[in-house]
Amino acid sequence: MEKIALTREKETLLITLYAKARESLLPESILKDRHAAAAVGRINYDFSRLRMRRDEMIGLALRAHTLDGWAREFIAAHPEATVLHLGCGLDTRVQRVDPPPGIDWYEVDYPEVIALRRSLYPARPGCTLVGSPVTDPEWLARIPAGRPTLVVAEGLFLYLAEDALLQLLRTVTAKFPSGEVVFDSYNRLGLTWVAHNRMIRSTGAVTRWSLRSPQALEGQVPGLRLRTERGGYESDDSRQRARYSWPAQAALWLMRRVRPLGGMTQLLRYHY
Repeated sequence: MEKIALTREKETLLITLYAKARESLLPESILKDRHAAAAVGRINYDFSRLRMRRDEMIGLALRAHTLDGWAREFIAAHPEATVLHLGCGLDTRVQRVDPPPGIDWYEVDYPEVIALRRSLYPARPGCTLVGSPVTDPEWLARIPAGRPTLVVAEGLFLYLAEDALLQLLRTVTAKFPSGEVVFDSYNRLGLTWVAHNRMIRSTGAVTRWSLRSPQALEGQVPGLRLRTERGGYESDDSRQRARYSWPAQAALWLMRRVRPLGGMTQLLRYHY
């Protein structure tokens, strides 16, 4: 068993890992993430303290599924691309997406998180582990340029200081010739909602970055243009939406129709 010694923002990776593992055991699972389920079984951590609800498992799985789908679309259009999976935590996206040999995939997170990944998951050809804070410019300077580049960040940007995040995105769009950036975002109301979530509070994590509107980021990062926006926990599949409890379905219905609520959490896809 792997003993966990993570705190604050780093500890939040266990929330998303556990959600994906548990959702994969539910009927009509959309992720079927056996790798996450196996990892949870090897971790010495009291997951019961999270008091995770079924709706939360489903919502986080649907969020991951959308980002996975965008990654697959990008890879299909650019079979010799670079993928930067920022704040990868213990997420098994590279196994779920299963990129072909021509893709250079980088998993980036704090050194202690990467060390934990090494102990839980086998090495994969074409996948490089980078132990560094994502906002440290040194690791990014070592990534070869010249290829279309996809940046994927799930459950990460809300914990970064705005100046550091904007500098990271400006560096990416300047260094690589073309690509996409896909991530989840929260407006100010959404950030407050996340900060008061019992699971986030249990870790002591501090939320920092909110996005007023998807278009606002275009003015802050030259070359970045919005391609797609959608609700953070939505699905185009009516069967998946029906898995939510009635209160959760009612909340999502309301978020679709009241703009400030709709911007609480979104999945955004930009190209550059």
